[in-house]
Amino acid sequence: MSTLQITNLPPSAASPSVSPSSFPLFLGATLGLPTKFRPSFALTTVYNNRKIDSLKNPRFSRISCSAGGTDTQVVVKEKSVSVILLAGGKGKRMGASMPKQYLPLLGQPIALYSFYTFSKMPEVKEIIVVCDPSYQDIFEDARDNIHIDLKFALPGKERQDSVYSGLEEIDLDSELVCIHDSARPLVLTSDVTKVLKDGKRIGAAVLGVPAKATIKEANSESFVVKTLDRKTLWEMQTPQVIEPDLLKKGFEYVNREGLEVTDDVSIVEHLKHPVYITEGSYTNIKVTTPDDLLLAERILNPED
Repeated sequence: MSTLQITNLPPSAASPSVSPSSFPLFLGATLGLPTKFRPSFALTTVYNNRKIDSLKNPRFSRISCSAGGTDTQVVVKEKSVSVILLAGGKGKRMGASMPKQYLPLLGQPIALYSFYTFSKMPEVKEIIVVCDPSYQDIFEDARDNIHIDLKFALPGKERQDSVYSGLEEIDLDSELVCIHDSARPLVLTSDVTKVLKDGKRIGAAVLGVPAKATIKEANSESFVVKTLDRKTLWEMQTPQVIEPDLLKKGFEYVNREGLEVTDDVSIVEHLKHPVYITEGSYTNIKVTTPDDLLLAERILNPED
């Protein structure tokens, strides 16, 4: 049974009056930036480290559900993981003049937060960035700050096409593929470590959090059909971790059957292979709308 825990929650963050829509607009008119964002790369290393390290600040409000399941004895070898970082989306719901993953979050492009998180993990051998070639130099400019291999792949029409494009570039010796949305900048290293172990143990694992809202199934006319049991519902996140051979077999099947999938582990589900849900953190949000951007700022800088 899952137990909801709220740890190190400062009194101000516990106030029910705080909501994303009430956050001050720190970024000003950043949503109207020109086609490319460059100023962040003039920032000092000290500034960038301070912002990224704020994720580990003990005052940072982290809400998570704790439950048994992860085998702490499982070892993911060093340099055995290929990360596919999906950064080719358009992000139309953000309403900006550039893809959301390249908008600045406290002075640094959103996509670079998880990029640096993965690059510092000893298990990671390489990062394959799936992006439009016109944005490759954002990651190229960061190459001097990482000590792993950096590769690029072209995005496809659908998400599964982009994942397949990245899969074709991975090292043949990789034991795990770790797929992540670049629009999730706040993923914690500890959560990535957990899902990597579960992926190694089961063959396929995904970060997720128990659903907090009541979910109802409706018909085509918007009438309630039934209320779903919240205890069995999970909100999926990324990264999603899969053994390379298993993922390739899954792609062979969905391509042969002409199936469309909305996330990566769904490909494996079609093979009837078990997929384990690793409990993650509610703060691992996907930045999709302007309110999400403000919320991400508040999580990174709870004192402002």
